[in-house]
Amino acid sequence: MRKTRYLWFGLSILLGTAAGLVLGWLLRPMSYASLNPSSLRTDYQTDYVLMVAEVFQSDGNLSQAFYSLGQLSEEAPLRQVQQAILKAREIGYISSDLDLLISLSQAMLAAAPIPTGTVP
Repeated sequence: MRKTRYLWFGLSILLGTAAGLVLGWLLRPMSYASLNPSSLRTDYQTDYVLMVAEVFQSDGNLSQAFYSLGQLSEEAPLRQVQQAILKAREIGYISSDLDLLISLSQAMLAAAPIPTGTVP
């Protein structure tokens, strides 16, 4: 009696696992095609901006940084970096990460065109 109980228990575990895998992988798999960085929480968006700053630090390609930040939201990239700096300070990022964000912000400010009719 005891051996059959263990046999049925083991078979039900195997059958449930197999049914879950077939259902999850073959019949109704998750689709991540519609996800974009704008769907991230604010703290993860801050991490995304930090990653862009790290890439900018290594390659110096400001146009790529602008493009990558354009994928994050409709706001101006400089504004995104500024918001990320504020959020990073709030969360408690280490100073080297804050320095990366600040250097990206400064590079973006230096590259921004001066509006006509203003005195530099």
